[in-house]
Amino acid sequence: MQQNMIEIESLDMDGRGVGHLRNEDDTPGKVVFVEGALPKETVSFHSYRKKNNWEAATMTALHRESSLRVKPRCAYFGICGGCAMQHLEASAQVAVKQRVLEDNLWHLSKVKPERMMRPIYGPTWGYRYRARISVKNVVKKGTVLVGFHEKKSPFVSDMQTCEILPPHVSAMLMPLRALIGTLSIVNHLPQIELAIGDGEDGKKTTVMVLRIMQALSAEDALKLKAFADAYGVEWWLQTKGPDTAVPYYPEKSDLHYTLPEFGIKMPFKPTDFTQVNHQINRVLVTRALRLLDIQPQDRVADLFCGLGNFTLPIATLAREVVGIEGSTALTERAADNARVNNVEAKTSFYCRNLFEAKKEDFEALGKFDRILIDPPREGALDVCNALAALASGMKPVRIVYVSCSPATLARDAGVLEAGGYRLKMAGVVNMFPHTAHVESMGVFDLV
Repeated sequence: MQQNMIEIESLDMDGRGVGHLRNEDDTPGKVVFVEGALPKETVSFHSYRKKNNWEAATMTALHRESSLRVKPRCAYFGICGGCAMQHLEASAQVAVKQRVLEDNLWHLSKVKPERMMRPIYGPTWGYRYRARISVKNVVKKGTVLVGFHEKKSPFVSDMQTCEILPPHVSAMLMPLRALIGTLSIVNHLPQIELAIGDGEDGKKTTVMVLRIMQALSAEDALKLKAFADAYGVEWWLQTKGPDTAVPYYPEKSDLHYTLPEFGIKMPFKPTDFTQVNHQINRVLVTRALRLLDIQPQDRVADLFCGLGNFTLPIATLAREVVGIEGSTALTERAADNARVNNVEAKTSFYCRNLFEAKKEDFEALGKFDRILIDPPREGALDVCNALAALASGMKPVRIVYVSCSPATLARDAGVLEAGGYRLKMAGVVNMFPHTAHVESMGVFDLV
């Protein structure tokens, strides 16, 4: 097996070290992405994939160590695919993500913000309140595995604890393995959806949705109820798609999260999209609304509004807010949440396919003073094209764009700048510590 040495220059968006092979004249040659390596390190590597212009490799030996390298806290780091950056000091992870955002903005759209905002970051362990956990009965090993998939593998990690799950859930992994191993449907239960919400007196509500492919037996039911009583878990059952998830034991559930600064209580289902990191979400909402600079007379749009994570807080500040989402079920749920929080008089919700948005769609909705955009990874290209095409008198004076993909934010930033806007500020949101996932935010002003 041929091994080579390389100096690492930076990290890529997947948390891999990036270096260049040297040509015969000592100029930089082919780029190599080395898993496990950090900037300013010299490492040996073995390539497992080679292309004309790049190679993907794993580190086989560390010769010069970065001062930012730390010992991973998790015993399964490097095997489990849940984290990619535990070997890098936490504040350095944030700096790397900020650099990724800046590089994407410049290299993809030649956009440079006037100011980089202070990153949003918080607890680095036990933060993950939402997770999809795989289940596998491994007959040859005589055990049931409950956890995340192994790195670059369909196999489930043999993990007994997890440092990014809340401690009480991490401590439950082994009891869960034992419980599932005794169920009659052990071979027909492929995953568990975890969702944690705010409870009473500072306690948390822990919901686990069992994806079952076969009906429970009477004995299964007794075991699940006993486990729920012992560990403070609410069981839901899901027989097909996410819409089939319903409470099982106890039969009623009050799953919600709160945004205390705005007096908002947000009910949600465990299969709904909500942010995995509740503490960071609170800071994110507060900063986004501060950056929107909402005035009492403003009419505001919240695009890709979901359950109303931004819409309802906006309603406490603006004259009117319109939430737009591509799912009728979601817009109905958002309207219900507005009623729960007594802001329905200031809110209205529309179901629209924002991936096919046109200038005429926004003209029909009337002028908005400010707009918040929070799209999925695909970004909001058609929305940005439509807003850029509006007549100057119809354009919002400020747009705050919350992104989970620096590449699509960069692409859309180029469209907005070409359409009369200027990227005033941008910054990262470390929603997923120890992973390479980069959340970010941009503020665009009409010029």
